[in-house]
Amino acid sequence: MKHTTTRILTTLITGTLCSAASAETAPLKVLLITGGCCHDYKAQKDILKNGIEARANITVDQIHSDSGSTSPDLPIYGNPDYAAGYDVVIHDECAAGISDEKTVEAVLAPHRNKVPAVNLHCAMHSYRLAGFDQKITQTGKPVTMWFEFLGLQSTGHGPQKPISVEYTDKEHPVIRGLENWTTGNEELYNNLHLFKTAHPLASGSQDGITSVVVWTNDYNGTRVFNTSLGHNNETVADKRYLDLVTRGLLWAAGKLDANGAVVNGYGRSN
Repeated sequence: MKHTTTRILTTLITGTLCSAASAETAPLKVLLITGGCCHDYKAQKDILKNGIEARANITVDQIHSDSGSTSPDLPIYGNPDYAAGYDVVIHDECAAGISDEKTVEAVLAPHRNKVPAVNLHCAMHSYRLAGFDQKITQTGKPVTMWFEFLGLQSTGHGPQKPISVEYTDKEHPVIRGLENWTTGNEELYNNLHLFKTAHPLASGSQDGITSVVVWTNDYNGTRVFNTSLGHNNETVADKRYLDLVTRGLLWAAGKLDANGAVVNGYGRSN
């Protein structure tokens, strides 16, 4: 009985200390940018915020435009310091019509200054400078700068049909513990060019066509996590999608260890 009581007390004390340590860990500050053409960002911004905050010790702030234009009026434009004070930026905007070189450079400025990023779905088809639809053969040009940040050049997509998602690097920290799945209706983005700095994590198949749909990128030493999935609310609200995005975010911030475990203080016990 004495040994049992001691074990119980030890467990309670250890649990209390772990809870206290977690409570004392400041949450990651994440900036979520949404708005623009072709998607239900009004709903998806809150689905993402609530889903991410429920899964990790993260606070998500939002910059959102209700504009349905390909040139949404996001206040980040022209402000290279828009991400000051944030640990990670999530780009979930659909801004294909924003094609001014200086504007795109300002969007990239925080990431050039080592702020990690997560890019979702239509972020892959945003900030298209003239010539964006030609396969990249040489880097370092204005038209390539957004693609170099992403690590992959995509210029279009297929029909809205289910996509079979297969995790191709199951040893990567982001993917540890995740299972292959099939989405509802989604758009399979093409892969025109995959950069040497990119590392594929998952492929997606639809109607006999297979593309990389989840990958990381080393952007001059800055971690970038990407998935081209996430068109419809059904996918964005899917537990498997939110798990993937949250783990990608934690990895980008350096809060997953080599075995895929969340660094102490950044997980959720519930």
